[in-house]
Amino acid sequence: MNEDEDRIRECKKCEDLKQAETRSDGVPDLSSNFCSDEGTYYLTLPLLSTNGTLPNRGSYEEPLLDKRIASLDVFRGLTVVAMIVVDYFGGHWWGINHAPWNGVTFADFVLPAFLFIVGVALSLTFKVTTNKLDVSCKLVLRVIKLFSLGLLLQGGYLHSVNDLSYGIDMQRIRIMGVLQRIAIAYGTVACFEIFSSRTTSEASGTFFGVIKVYCWQWIGGALLACLYAGLLYGVYVPNWQFEAPHESLYVDINAWRGNISLLQVDCNVRGDVSPGCNAVSFIDRTIMGVSHLYTKPAYRRLEACSVDSPYTGPPPENAPSWCMAPFDPEGLLSSLPAVITCFIGAHYGHTLLLVKDHYRRIQQWSILGAGLVIFGFVLEFAGVPFNKQLYSLSYTFLTGGVSGIMFIVIYMIVDVYKWRLSTIIFKWIGAHALMVYALISCNVIVVVVQGLYWNSPDNNMITMILEALGLS
Repeated sequence: MNEDEDRIRECKKCEDLKQAETRSDGVPDLSSNFCSDEGTYYLTLPLLSTNGTLPNRGSYEEPLLDKRIASLDVFRGLTVVAMIVVDYFGGHWWGINHAPWNGVTFADFVLPAFLFIVGVALSLTFKVTTNKLDVSCKLVLRVIKLFSLGLLLQGGYLHSVNDLSYGIDMQRIRIMGVLQRIAIAYGTVACFEIFSSRTTSEASGTFFGVIKVYCWQWIGGALLACLYAGLLYGVYVPNWQFEAPHESLYVDINAWRGNISLLQVDCNVRGDVSPGCNAVSFIDRTIMGVSHLYTKPAYRRLEACSVDSPYTGPPPENAPSWCMAPFDPEGLLSSLPAVITCFIGAHYGHTLLLVKDHYRRIQQWSILGAGLVIFGFVLEFAGVPFNKQLYSLSYTFLTGGVSGIMFIVIYMIVDVYKWRLSTIIFKWIGAHALMVYALISCNVIVVVVQGLYWNSPDNNMITMILEALGLS
C-alpha cells in the first residue's frame, strides 16, 4: 500500500479527502482541506503558496499543528520583546511609556498586537473540530490555566524590581491583568471558532466572501462593540469613596474612620470618560471591589496629578482626589473591545486559509487594515478619543488596523521574500512567548536573582545593574 493510501486511512474521518481538492473556479474547497485524527489536523492544501500550482501530496500533507506560520512567530516574538522594553524602561523614557489618558504612544500598540496575533493563531488552531465537546473541555481548561497564571504573576504575589516585599494580602490581590485579558479574548473567540456554523465550500475567496463564511464572528464583534458603547455612555456613575494610600498627601480629616482615611470622588454623571467618573472603573469597582484594582494607574502622570508630568511625581497642591484612586487598565468592561481586536486577527487568519496566493491575501489584508485605521481616526474626530486605559472603540480600530499592517509587512519579509535568518531570534521568542514573557516581563527571573545577595537584601546583582544604567 503506497503512502497516499496510508494517509487516507489515517484521516478516515474526512470522507471526502479523495474528492476534488479545488473547485472549478480555482478557490480551495476547505471542506476537504482538513482531516482529523484524534485531535491532530492534517492540511491537504499548502498553507502558504507562492503560485497557483500545488506541490506533490507527500510534500505538504503534514500535521497542521507542526507547520507553524513563520511570520506569525516572528510578529509574536517582536511583540513580546516590545512588552519587555515597555515594562522595564517605559517609566524612565516617556516616549515608550503608556499615554497617561487620551492619546497613544508606542507602548499602547503592544498589547493589541498580541491580541491580534492570538486571533490569527486561533483561526488556524480551531479550523476543524470533529469533537466539539472534547475540544471545548480542553479550551475551558486552557483558559483557566492562563487566567490562574495571570493571577499568580500579575496579582501582586511577586515583587517588582525595586520592591523586595514578598506575598500578597488576598483582600488586595489584583484580579485582572494582561494574561487574564488574553485568556478572556482567547476563550471568547475560540468559542465562536468552534461552535459557529460555516460552509467553507461556498467561499468565493473574495473579501466579502471570507466575511460571509465567518459572518458569526463579525456579528459577535459588532454586538460587543454595541454593548461596550452602551454601557460606557449609558451607565450612571454616582459619587464614590476609596481608601487613601499610605503615601497619599490627600487626607480628608472629615473622612477619618478609625485609622482609615477615605477620599471621595464627586461624579453623579452619565457618559463621562474622565479618569475618575467613567463607567469602566465603576463596573470594575462594583463587581470586583475597589481593593482588587490596579493601584498605580497611568493617569497619575497627568499634569493634574504630577508636577513631573509626563513622569510620575509628587501631586500638585490642588490635585483632584481621583489622582490617588485605583484603576485597572485591563478591567472587565474594557476587555470587551479587546475581544474585538482578537476577532480582527481571526479574520486575517481566515483570509490566510481561504485565499491561496500571496498577492490576494495582502490585497485583502491591506484593505481591512487601512479601513480600520481610517475608521479609528473618524471616531477620534467625532469625539471618541484614543484611550488605551478605557480601550475606546477608536483605539480598538486604530490599533487593530496598525497590527494588521504590521503583520502584512512581516508576512512579506518572512513568508514571501523568505528573509528568515535575520528574524530567527524573534521566531524563537515567538514560539516560546509565554515562557519568555513570564520569566522576564513578570519578574520571575528578577525574583530569583534578587534572592541572592550579600550582607543586605539591597546588595544584589539587579540593584547593581540598575544603578549602573542610572535606572535605580
